[in-house]
Amino acid sequence: MLRWLIGGGREPQGLVEKSSVQTIGEEQVQNPYTELLVLKGHQDIVRFLVQIDDYRFASAGDDGIIFLWNAQTGEKLFELHGHTHKITAIAPFFSSEATEENSHLILTASADRTVIVWDCTTGRQVQKVSCFHSTVKCLTVLQRLDVWLSGGSDLCVWNRKLDLLCKTSHLTDAGISALVELPKNCVAAAVGKELVIFRLIASSDKSEGWNILEAKRLVDHQDNILSLVSVNDLTFATGSHVGELIIWDALDWTKQACECNFWDSSVQPDARTEIKLSQSPNETSVQNLASDEEYVYAAVGKGIYVYNLQMKRVIACQRTAHDSSVLHIEMLPNRQLISCSEDGSVRIWELREKQHLTTEPVPTGFFNMWGFGRANKQANQAKKVQENTPMHFLELVGDLIGHSSAVQMFLYFSELGLVTCSADHLIILWKDGERESRLRSLTLFQKLAQNGDLQLKF
Repeated sequence: MLRWLIGGGREPQGLVEKSSVQTIGEEQVQNPYTELLVLKGHQDIVRFLVQIDDYRFASAGDDGIIFLWNAQTGEKLFELHGHTHKITAIAPFFSSEATEENSHLILTASADRTVIVWDCTTGRQVQKVSCFHSTVKCLTVLQRLDVWLSGGSDLCVWNRKLDLLCKTSHLTDAGISALVELPKNCVAAAVGKELVIFRLIASSDKSEGWNILEAKRLVDHQDNILSLVSVNDLTFATGSHVGELIIWDALDWTKQACECNFWDSSVQPDARTEIKLSQSPNETSVQNLASDEEYVYAAVGKGIYVYNLQMKRVIACQRTAHDSSVLHIEMLPNRQLISCSEDGSVRIWELREKQHLTTEPVPTGFFNMWGFGRANKQANQAKKVQENTPMHFLELVGDLIGHSSAVQMFLYFSELGLVTCSADHLIILWKDGERESRLRSLTLFQKLAQNGDLQLKF
């Protein structure tokens, strides 16, 4: 059972009116997060969390305020005021010199068309930029070059002192919604349904002569790109509003693989009713992508899909992982997957291998996990692949119910726990109950020993 350490004063959502989504019993043996701290301070939707170091993080959202927190104790460290509208992007900006006093900085962008640099050690505003013609929607730090990029109607390159080094001309009214760093001083920018590759030309002395050039435009997506993630130095991936997942070569920007949603009831009249997708585009939107060296994890509508990069196919999925759209997804070091949703829930999944029967149909597409082939030849080929390929499945091992509204994202702090933020204005710090109990016992023994009431033997 969960133990509430600080009351949130709200009724958790998801306790009633459960849909066909997979559920877990009250006894969650594999879920370590049995205690939680509710952190209050925000007055509106909390959309962003960013890790500062091993024990600190920052939160920001629609109230325009940035809070710095201690992930171990839940203590509020600083409350940063400087923006007049909602926060639209946040990024850490670490110093390249370890001896520098302000080694931990964060950048925040707002709908007030400003970007502010904050010192996380003192909580003070370092500098503010107010020369933007539109809202900055994304921030990316290129650590190696010691510069940062802001994306909106323009792509701008800045140094640590907030000097504008160079910028592009006006791209589109929609502007840049996401950025990812690529090799050879390049970045990929999502601009509507287009993916634009920019190359940064750095000056020899990093003071003058900077330039940014458009290297290529990729128009393979049929709708707006919603998610963009770097896989490794050689690969990155994009996901669109209509369910397209494309794997790209990070060096020559060619398409390595693509999974699309081509459901057509006229082609597959015998398809089972529960497999047909809703007419709502949100049911197929690739809202978030995460990756490691082996897989790309996609939050698609209400579901979760695991794409094997080497095999170039989906190898596991939970099509109805939540009651509403999945907003954020991440793989943990212990092979567990965490997802959060608009339904207010946070779920822990474990990717497990199974040896499926040769008579089962094979998944052959991104949403075609049940493998309804269009032709006998395709079915035979799929069956042959299936007989030699171990499949996987996602098992629900933890269900964290604490928020009363959409959970926007989360941060994983290893042994310190899990941090979630929500539209209910709250931040929850989820703790390992057994670990916390041991720490409390140790603290008690130490106090007794100091008072001379108990002699500890080591």
